[in-house]
Formats: sequence, structure tokens, C-alpha cells
Amino acid sequence: MPRCVGSFAPRLTFILRIALLCGVAIAAQADDSDYPSITNAAACAACSGFVIQASPTNTPGTEDAFSAGPLYDDFSLTLDPGERTEAVGPLFFSQQRDTERSWGLPPLFSWREDPAVEYSGYDILYPLLTCQSYGKEYLWQFCQLLSFSGGQNETNVPADRATLFPIYFQQRSPDTNLDYTALFPIYGDIKGRLFRDEIFFVMFPLYSETHKRDVVTDNYLYPFFDVRHGDRLHGWQFWPVAGQEHKDVTYATNGFGETEIIGGHDRSFILWPLDMRQDNGLGTTNAEKFRASIPFFAVSRSPERDSSSVLWPFFNWIDDREKKYREWELPFPFVVVARGPGKTTTRVFPLYSRAHNDTTESDFYLWPIYGYKRYHDSTLDWERSRILFYLFVDATEKNVETGKARRRVDFLPLFTWHEELNGNRRLQIFAPIEPILPNNGGIERNWSPLWSLWRAEANPRTGAASQSLLWNLYRRDTAPDSKKCSLLFGLFQYQTDEENKRLRLLYIPVLKTHRPAAPAD
Repeated sequence: MPRCVGSFAPRLTFILRIALLCGVAIAAQADDSDYPSITNAAACAACSGFVIQASPTNTPGTEDAFSAGPLYDDFSLTLDPGERTEAVGPLFFSQQRDTERSWGLPPLFSWREDPAVEYSGYDILYPLLTCQSYGKEYLWQFCQLLSFSGGQNETNVPADRATLFPIYFQQRSPDTNLDYTALFPIYGDIKGRLFRDEIFFVMFPLYSETHKRDVVTDNYLYPFFDVRHGDRLHGWQFWPVAGQEHKDVTYATNGFGETEIIGGHDRSFILWPLDMRQDNGLGTTNAEKFRASIPFFAVSRSPERDSSSVLWPFFNWIDDREKKYREWELPFPFVVVARGPGKTTTRVFPLYSRAHNDTTESDFYLWPIYGYKRYHDSTLDWERSRILFYLFVDATEKNVETGKARRRVDFLPLFTWHEELNGNRRLQIFAPIEPILPNNGGIERNWSPLWSLWRAEANPRTGAASQSLLWNLYRRDTAPDSKKCSLLFGLFQYQTDEENKRLRLLYIPVLKTHRPAAPAD
């Protein structure tokens, strides 16, 4: 992102202040000259104060800090070190948080930069168009269809990619072995995309060749006929008539230098899915035999697990000796009963379900009215309650070792509230999208300001807190040694700290007291 875009924010802040100054002055001059009293006096006081305050380097919280929310407001951040400017209701913001700078015109545009981590990015009508870069990595996308991206792969070789999904794919790199170009469905070669190591096609679906690890598959009139070959693997299929595949037992060395057995298999079908036969895990201690004629039956047998299905997938029986439980499904998914140390389940869908094992619990009552899930182990305790999917969600994540917890409560579309591990708390009213897409930075930057009628934040580490109603029409900021309050476009402003107390009515200073600080011992 060009730096000139980011540096425009202080200039726009300055322009907004001057515009507000002019508006107050013009309104005063337009008043009837027979009634010159308080309005012109307020305008004069505002003008004299604004000239001083129009510097874009004003620091919120100082004596000269100005509040006219929702037209214009400067204030210090509550949850993090930094400052923020908001103007024209929710339609402009400029913020400095630690080393991160950002500004935006919600919902049209937002920009952010953090030199400390070499990050920058911008959004235009998020998520319509987004751009972000992190070090040498970058991504620019439009509608998730047209995109440009680049950076370095795991071997530190740079590459630049261009995609018009699903029509055009391109990559260019100093290592020409990584280059590819594809124009779908006519002709092309794609590497490291679409869950395959490489894809080559000519007049798809007439012919395509895919590579995944050491397996090469040649497809003719995809998906009807293909031939597969690889390291001790070969097979073919003429779907759905017949097909077969064989893989020998192989060996590999794991990260600890130990030799592992990679099981082989024999798989075949005739008139799929009426006759399917699979022998999996050959050469291992858990070889499996699977036979099926769908939907009539499906049977699997292995040393660790047996399962049988009749009228698949409705009536099933499972004996899992590895996880130590037995399960009956009759019919699935409506009635399920499982018993054993590894799994205990009682389900009568949609009325009731309770399922748990040593680490996981999953329950619902009158699905989808109420649902509950929990996962816990020696380091993490996570639980979530939901009512009607996203209507109400209460989720807690606790670090068992430290006792610190993160919690989030959403009530669609009324509010979202969350507490972080460091104790920071934030409440927002309204929240029509945030419960569905939680922790989405793009939504929070570009859309949340439009409907955040009430915001409340608290920082227990510093003792700071703030509340804002209707885009700072009312705003209150408090800290252990200071307090600031503004109401009705700044017509009422009150500010106090350890040494000073100030009050303004109609922008006119009506009270200002100074109490010298107590001498140090």
C-alpha cells in the first residue's frame, strides 16, 4: 500500500476540524443581529478555542482536547495504549494503537499498518476487495475470484501468483521449475493448488493428469475412466462399471529416525456401489476387511474395530475395541446408544442427546433450541452453550495451568460481549453479524462502527473504562486519576484530573480550577 494513503489520515483529521470550525462560525453569523447574546458568544469562544485545537497532533486527554461527538471526537484508547479520532458519526476513524496505525471511512474503506511486524493492508467494501502484506508475503483479492499473491515457499524461493478462479491460474518465480500457466478448461498446468501437487489438463474433462505425493492419476473423460500408478501402487477404474487398485506394503522413516510400516491395500468395485471390496492396512497389526453392497449392507472387520450396517446408513452396530465402546444406531442419526469408557451416548433426535468421554462432552435438547459442547484436558478447558445456532452463544476458554480465561457472549442481533485473557472487557450494542463471524477483524473495522449504538470497555490492569452512546453523542472516559465526560455534540464537557477541574457549556469555559499537586516526600 503506498505510504501516501496512510499519511492522509492526519490531514483528513485536520480538515474535519477546520470544517467544524467553519460550520459553527457560519451558524453564528446567520443568527439575527437583534439577538447577539449567547450564540455569538459561543461562536467566538469556539473559534478562539478551535484555532488552538486544530493541530492534528493534539493529544486526547490534555486540557486542549476537544469533543463534539458525534461530529468529532478525540480520545485515548481504553484497552490498549494509543489514541483514536472519530468524526461524522461512524463514517471516519483514525487510530494509533501501540505501533499499529489505521484509519477508515466505514464501510467504504479502511487501511492499517504496523511497521514493527512489517504488516500493511486495506479493505474496500469488505470483503469485496482486500489487500494485505506481511513481510514479503502479500495477497490482493476481489470477490475471492480475482487474486494476486506472492512471497516465499518453504525453500525461500519467491513466487508471484495470479488467479481468476476458476478460469485462469498463473505463477512466476526465479526458479522456472515452479512456473505454471493454466486456462481452464482448454489447457494448462497447475502446481501446489486445489489439494494436488500438480494438475495438467487438455480440454478438460477429456484428459487430465494429477500428482499427489508419489501417486500419478491419468483421467480420461473425468470422472469415468482413470489409470493410477506410483510407488508400488497401480490401479484403474471405469466408473461406475468396475475398478481395482493395489498397493504394496512400504516403509518410511519418521522424525525420530524410526522405521514405520505403511500399510498396503487391495480395493475393487463392480457396478459401484453395489459391490465394493477393500482390504486395508495390509502388513500392519490392524488389517481391515471391508465388504459392502450399498444400500443393502456394509461390513468392516479388523482387530481393533468391527462395524456392521443394514440398509446403510440407517441401522449400524459398532464394536470399537481400541476406543473401548459399543454403539447401536437404529436408525441413524435419530436413535443412537453407545456405552463404554471411550464413549457414552444417548440420543433421540431431535428431542435429546448426551454424549461424553474422558475429554469431550456434547449435548443438545430440542435441537437446535439448545446445544452444549465441552473439551477439557490437562492444559485447556473449553465450553460453549448455544441457543438456536447463533441466536445466543456463550463460549469460555480457560488455561488450566494459569487459571486465566477468555469468555465471549453473543445475543444476535442485540449485543456482543467478550473478556480477554488479560481481563479486558468490551460490550457492543447492536451486533447483527459479529455473533456469526466472531473475531473477524474486517467486520470489526468496516461494519461494526455503523451499528455500534453503545460501546463500553474496561481495562482492569490500568483501571481505565469508557462508555459511548450514539457515536459519542454521550461519551465518558475514566481512569484512577482522571475523568472526562462529553454530551450533545460537546455542548456539555466536563474534565477533571489530580490537579485540574474544567467545565464547558455551549463550548464556553465556565469553570476552571487548579489545585497544585502535593509535594513529594
